Amino acid sequence: MKARRALIAARLILPGLLLALAAGGRAADTVSAARPEPAGRAAYFPPPESKGGWRTLEKPEDVRRLAGMDPDKLAALKTWLLASDKRDFAAIVVRRGYVVLEVERKKSSRTDAQNIKSCAKAVCATVLAIASEESQHGRTPRKMTFDDPAFDFIPWAQPLSDPRKARITVRQLLNHTSGLAPESSGARNAGPWEYIMGHSGDPKTERLAFDPGTDLGYSTHGLYHATLVCENVTDKPYDEFAVEKLFKPLGIEKWWFEYFDGDAKHGRHPSHGLGLPAREMARIAYAMLRGGRWEDRQVIPKWFVDETGGPTHSVTGPKSFGRDAESFSSGWELPGRLGGERGKGIPRDARFKPGSGGQLVAFVPSLDLAVARQTGSSGEWEFEQYLRLACEAVLPAAGPEE
Repeated sequence: MKARRALIAARLILPGLLLALAAGGRAADTVSAARPEPAGRAAYFPPPESKGGWRTLEKPEDVRRLAGMDPDKLAALKTWLLASDKRDFAAIVVRRGYVVLEVERKKSSRTDAQNIKSCAKAVCATVLAIASEESQHGRTPRKMTFDDPAFDFIPWAQPLSDPRKARITVRQLLNHTSGLAPESSGARNAGPWEYIMGHSGDPKTERLAFDPGTDLGYSTHGLYHATLVCENVTDKPYDEFAVEKLFKPLGIEKWWFEYFDGDAKHGRHPSHGLGLPAREMARIAYAMLRGGRWEDRQVIPKWFVDETGGPTHSVTGPKSFGRDAESFSSGWELPGRLGGERGKGIPRDARFKPGSGGQLVAFVPSLDLAVARQTGSSGEWEFEQYLRLACEAVLPAAGPEE
């Protein structure tokens, strides 16, 4: 794709834990990981948008009977979405594989591939898990697990600007415990690559903010480094691998990736930043909801889906943005673990990734629910409230399924 180069019913049981540990995923403190299709109902996966896309319910009686959702509460959610800010946006709610709510204001949920901001961090972590799994089966030039030292796979960062970087694991790049230029440091979230890797003389990126694993500081730079790990392990630029191993298997057709330039030593590489339409974002959430499967293929490793059900570090207490440390997993976050009003009414097994400007991608295994919103803008928004209202619209005693 031309635009790509311009800028990718069950609670967790013991076998899942063992598989996660064996495959390089950390499965501590996980909860319900993925929602299998109910017995007697054929698994549904939407075809690509060019071939019809998601199935949609419009009649209230169908929404109630087939999707088990309250039409009145969905109408109230639509009203809330339109009043929640003044941004143009596209939002989608999917239950049991049916689109039950789709709201658009001057943006198309099918075609507008706007910047999804930090939602791309969840996508990046998912792609890294695929790379790790591929490597364990000998399908990449190098083997990698999330427990491996990340900078073993980032030759461009040599010599290390801080010797402590050698102790950072791949997982710590994803869960914000690496110490790499957290938001609180004031480091800019931009290239060039020599700046990101601490070779420009700026102490914000040259030195770690804390020893790896001892604290949590939200770090976009950690995910920048993760894309380079992916490139070194797979011998393919991050965007090419993401498209081949995640986007195309899920039927995603529209995207673009951000690229940063670098000097002769550091080169030009894609970052994790990308643009996707809301309906395509929902495909990633839906794949996670189905335990990483898409049709007859295990696209995303099951151990990774399980791993995201709990924090993947030992840090505790309020941290970045006033969020509880235990709400941060590998790329994804756990809104049901947020303290106070933030986490109220959100199931504990919910996973989401908010992005500046009101972007959101989320899935709730216990409710067979996936949601997404995309604006391409920046700024604050009531991320948790969107997911909370979608969860509240699920009927407590769902009607018969198709």
